[in-house]
Amino acid sequence: MNRRACLALMASAFALRAGAEIPPSLLAISDELHPLQESWAAWKALCLMSDGRVVDGFQGGASHSEGQGYGLVLAALFGDAATCRAVIGWTEHHLAVREDALLAWRWRPEASPQITDRNNASDGDLFYAWGLVLAAELTDEPAFRQRAVAIAQDLARTCLAEHPDGSGRLLFLPAATGFARDEGLVVNPSYYMPLAMTQLGAATGVARLGQAARDGVLLVDALGAGGPVPDWVLIDAAGPRPAPRDFSPVSGYEAMRVPLFALWSGQDQSPAVRAFIAATADRDDRGIPTVIDLETGAVLERSPHSGYAAVAQLARCAAEGGVGSLMPRFDSRQPYYPATLHLMALVAQISTYPRCVPI
Repeated sequence: MNRRACLALMASAFALRAGAEIPPSLLAISDELHPLQESWAAWKALCLMSDGRVVDGFQGGASHSEGQGYGLVLAALFGDAATCRAVIGWTEHHLAVREDALLAWRWRPEASPQITDRNNASDGDLFYAWGLVLAAELTDEPAFRQRAVAIAQDLARTCLAEHPDGSGRLLFLPAATGFARDEGLVVNPSYYMPLAMTQLGAATGVARLGQAARDGVLLVDALGAGGPVPDWVLIDAAGPRPAPRDFSPVSGYEAMRVPLFALWSGQDQSPAVRAFIAATADRDDRGIPTVIDLETGAVLERSPHSGYAAVAQLARCAAEGGVGSLMPRFDSRQPYYPATLHLMALVAQISTYPRCVPI
């Protein structure tokens, strides 16, 4: 234990004995006294069923491997072992229906059968496996880590592809099938979460995930150097170009995750973060820009949901070296997606950018 950690531990212990309030800076978010625990409780009330199903209200009450993965990671980080077990239990029972270790990407309560497409979503698998590693550390249940190893191995086997330029760089495909086209490989930049890929690769021994994380940073940086990162791109031997017509042609809600995941991974000087700051600078009473036309730079849509503003304000503070940020408090009146980004942004602030504490 280093000197700073030792002093923090001593200060916390003294405050507990004295009955004084412990400064948040001395608490992990997993501590029940941490002020962000209130936001975690609000997120659970908004998004989580008692059986461990994470619900996307804007998608007809559907559940996705993405949401299950996000929920599991957050539960583990907040030290909520009971929620970890519930999320894992629901996910294994309802989404682990493929022949490999990966998850079906969507479960719909009104459909029959409730899974109509058994394809996976690689970002959902990534977060779920990462969450299993974190949950194994929290609960001391080795079965969770073993399951993470199986997912990581199949994720690397089915969703990593070599760059068409022959460089040996790896691309992270959105799913096991459907994204290798004759003209190139279709990639969603927001599926890259370097911190998750690096930690999962190290914890499971799947080194190719770590390489994919490093190669992904280079890809995202290159995209960000040209402006807001697109929702989707096509990559051929010459590099990135606009995605096929059946994919989103803008920088929109999906791409909002790119700067968030870069920041959470400690990349506050990423060109993608800088491009996002510039694109979201002209906030008005309708909210921040959330959909950008990549050809003209025009703002096509704005949102008043505070989760998007939280990501923008964290980006601004982190990239510009500020002290104190204008990140809004967690708001449970927003839907699943911005609420989840909001909570993730608050976690990234506390864990990675303590100087950007909301003021």
